[in-house]
Amino acid sequence: MAEYAPQQNHPRPREAVRRASIHTLGCRLNQSESGILMDLLRRGGYELVPFGEHADLGIVHTCTVTREADAKSRQLIRSFIRKNPDAFVAVIGCYAETGHEALGEIEGIDLICGNQEKMNVLEFVAHGKNETPLIIREPIQRDDFTIAFAEGAPTERRTNLKIQDGCNFMCSYCAVPFARGRSRSRAIDNLLDEARVLVVRGAKEIVLTGVNLGCYAFDGLTVADVADRLDAIPGLRRIRISSIEPMTIPDMLIERMADPGHALAPYLHIPLQSGSDRVLQLMNRRYTRTEFTDFIEAAYRRVPDLCIGTDIMVGMPGETEADFNETRAVLRDMPFAYAHVFKYSERPGTASERLPDKVDPKTANRRSAAIRRLSEAKRRGFYERFLGRTVEVLFEQEQDGWWEGYTGNYVRVAARSSNRMRNKFGRVTLEGVRGDIAMGTIHD
Repeated sequence: MAEYAPQQNHPRPREAVRRASIHTLGCRLNQSESGILMDLLRRGGYELVPFGEHADLGIVHTCTVTREADAKSRQLIRSFIRKNPDAFVAVIGCYAETGHEALGEIEGIDLICGNQEKMNVLEFVAHGKNETPLIIREPIQRDDFTIAFAEGAPTERRTNLKIQDGCNFMCSYCAVPFARGRSRSRAIDNLLDEARVLVVRGAKEIVLTGVNLGCYAFDGLTVADVADRLDAIPGLRRIRISSIEPMTIPDMLIERMADPGHALAPYLHIPLQSGSDRVLQLMNRRYTRTEFTDFIEAAYRRVPDLCIGTDIMVGMPGETEADFNETRAVLRDMPFAYAHVFKYSERPGTASERLPDKVDPKTANRRSAAIRRLSEAKRRGFYERFLGRTVEVLFEQEQDGWWEGYTGNYVRVAARSSNRMRNKFGRVTLEGVRGDIAMGTIHD
């Protein structure tokens, strides 16, 4: 395996690759970066094709948040190579950063590129295939940043906008700081320029993404200031905050959500992880259960119809049944609309790797199933609160005559219409709940 060195000589460029595909695993931040890469591919003359079809270039944008994510990355890479043995294969992102040695053993990979240089992947592709993987793992810079983006094709969906990267919090179970580096923020003018381009391309809702959004800090500005600057862009109807850490949320952000004249959607996804103070300490989280629940209750009182989602981890080393019951009680008693549940996954190099009292998989599976059932009940209860009301929905896709989309407070809605509703707002009266979707009638 060859380590990247700026001075090394590369082979002569081969004939330009024409068909390319990219598969993205993991978070909205990865999705945002992949969106920019796809625009750069188109500008470079590539035809984008679905992942799995014949292609001359395959890019797997990896995630390493769990062992399962690592395994999924390897599976996708091998599958692509089997179908496209002559293609240039580039593996980028978080698992490329932390798992380069394991990836280097997969025959057929040409490039393993960590997070610092991954947006320059096409520069390395241009030099042609490699007999052994070229490994690029440059130190991740700590400075604030800009992103080179291209004007791309029209968009008809919610669009992600990266404003922050990295994390300083060092939760004991998390490998993301090793993969993404320290917290840093995107220059305000640069992110606003991209947002304006996205609106021109058709975006009506922009979702702010980052590793630790609440830590955005550029020239004295906070994430709430970013929301205000975006609110001033003509044509942008809705701004949404993706997952944001507890105790990092500026009070001004809650004020904007409570303002019906502001484009910021009344939606918060705030990871709880555990309702046990003892487990929160083991996790090296930066709040107590009471601090978390006090904030949730205050935000819920201030913002009408606020949707609050959360993440919960079960099976943390040392988590007892009593600890788990405390977590379940917080989810049950607080005004959450839903919860995403994750089973603890040991990550090499993290502090939790050294903790004793591992939880057996059977127990972790049982706890995970219990949280999923409770989450389903919470979501249904949240949706049912809006039955009989008329809400505004941004529609995204059609299936069997039903148009689907989301309200500002993240109620998933389906309604029939003979009109083409993709990327349009519609007024819908909600009439029932079926599974994880609210059914209604569009007022054309």
